[in-house]
Amino acid sequence: MLLHRRSAAVVAVLLLLLAGVMVLSACVGQTYVSPGEVWRVLRGHGGPYDLIVGELRVPRIVLGALVGAAYGLSGALVQTVTRNPLASPDVIGVGHGAAAATVLALATGTVASPGALPAVSVAGGLGAAALVYVLAWRHGMQPSRFVLTGVGIGVALSAVVQLYLTESELGAAEQVKLWLTGSLNGRGWEQAVPLAWILLLALPALVWANRALRPLGLDPDTAAALGVRVHRTQLALTVLGVILAATATGAAGPIGFVALTAPQLARRLTRTPQLPLAASALTGSVILVAADLAARTLMPPLEIPVGALTALVGGPYLLWLLAGGPKGQGRSPVL
Repeated sequence: MLLHRRSAAVVAVLLLLLAGVMVLSACVGQTYVSPGEVWRVLRGHGGPYDLIVGELRVPRIVLGALVGAAYGLSGALVQTVTRNPLASPDVIGVGHGAAAATVLALATGTVASPGALPAVSVAGGLGAAALVYVLAWRHGMQPSRFVLTGVGIGVALSAVVQLYLTESELGAAEQVKLWLTGSLNGRGWEQAVPLAWILLLALPALVWANRALRPLGLDPDTAAALGVRVHRTQLALTVLGVILAATATGAAGPIGFVALTAPQLARRLTRTPQLPLAASALTGSVILVAADLAARTLMPPLEIPVGALTALVGGPYLLWLLAGGPKGQGRSPVL
């Protein structure tokens, strides 16, 4: 096990930053709660802020941190496999697949309760990723073909969703629109606990992935010469990344650009050759918790969906990548 000192320092700083943002989010809102009162509620001593802190804010904050971590990990895995900083689960159709499956379930009445929607969205995300992989495979997986196929599938699935929204009843359309924006409002332990278990169960696979990512940073021929089964490793890492992204989407809806930006920001912080998994997860958590705090407090008493806020920030970042990245050097990574 090799320890990169700068990476360890960055992880420590990100942990402190995440803790600070989570405490700030628990305190700030339409009703200000002091850190002492927050700590009192967390210790189970009760008080006048049990409802606000213990039942509304804390579960939402924990869910935001878990969703951000899952998106950050997923983005790092997919971008390493495709060798493309523009590749992320929301770009290659996972979010669109989850949305289309949710819309289909609501349209056909196959969902008995709203609590079953996360499982439906996870199945849709996995199905969309599998379709992209099958269509992009031609004696191996070329990164550019994989990304472009994912974009095409995403556009087609998005058209299906829009068609449903124009033809459906107002109540059902509003329910779908609310889910499509991606929001932590009204969500809590019911969504956070399953996602936490998924991340915990995926921990051994992530430890393996951390080692497997290093040779994949080389060209395929060099990696194969080192004894790496390139195609099998790529498939395993892609499946792991898609599962994490689909589960996060099922918990909070399709929140865009977190999986795209978090790994690249983490890489610039750690200055490592490959995308760092731990730093990517923590960066995603910090981004999403901070974005949700801003979404709750920027326009009181209105609340902006966190997915809309991350898209507002992530759009310019995507344009910057298309322009060639730092200092405008190089062509678009897709080309």
